[in-house]
Amino acid sequence: MQHTMQDKDMVNDTLSMVNSSLTTYAMCITQSSDQNLRQTLQQIRNADEQFQYQLYQAAEQKGFYKPAQQASQQDIQQVRSIFTATAHV
Repeated sequence: MQHTMQDKDMVNDTLSMVNSSLTTYAMCITQSSDQNLRQTLQQIRNADEQFQYQLYQAAEQKGFYKPAQQASQQDIQQVRSIFTATAHV
């Protein structure tokens, strides 16, 4: 099956919109003091994260998206160290 550039553009646009909404949910969650609202936003964010990952997988399978090279264990450990150190400040 031949995919058009329009298909690729629609998928990439949707991924971009979902990624943007995930950032917005994170900001709203951290700024909300109401537990019910926080929980609702977290549930919506979790569902959107699942959708984003499924769409990403479909885009990758169709060749619409080429992921970055896999990070090495050393790179992962370095980033983990940075975030762990920052979290305890």
